[in-house]
Amino acid sequence: MTQVLAGVDVVRRINEVRPGLVVEWNETDVWVAPQDIYKTAKLFYEDSEFDCSMLLGLTAVDYIEYFELVYHLRSMRKNQTAVMKSKLPGRGELIVSSVTDIWKGADLQEREIYDLMGIRFDGHPNMKRVLLWEGFPGHPLR
Repeated sequence: MTQVLAGVDVVRRINEVRPGLVVEWNETDVWVAPQDIYKTAKLFYEDSEFDCSMLLGLTAVDYIEYFELVYHLRSMRKNQTAVMKSKLPGRGELIVSSVTDIWKGADLQEREIYDLMGIRFDGHPNMKRVLLWEGFPGHPLR
């Protein structure tokens, strides 16, 4: 059975390698600042203690006061999963770093989030709508 990494263990390891990246945590999740998403994702991918070679899923949630990005990660070798989240305050133009060069599977997921929620991923190789046509007014899941 897949082991879910405990939030406190994830925070401990992140703080050993790159102190200050984690903003908050609970039993199973860690939150990082939007500007630290890429650095933390790279750490999950490269660090041998995490070895998260697979992005299982990436989604966004609209909580009205803020948006939240949720990254579900997996280590195939260690049979472990981890959850990284980030809160993006406001309703204006939201931009975060793309993780497509870390996990190719983020390509369509980032495009879908942009298309439906309006969160742009800086550095994405093809940041355009995937479900709706170019020129569609707004983002329908906001």
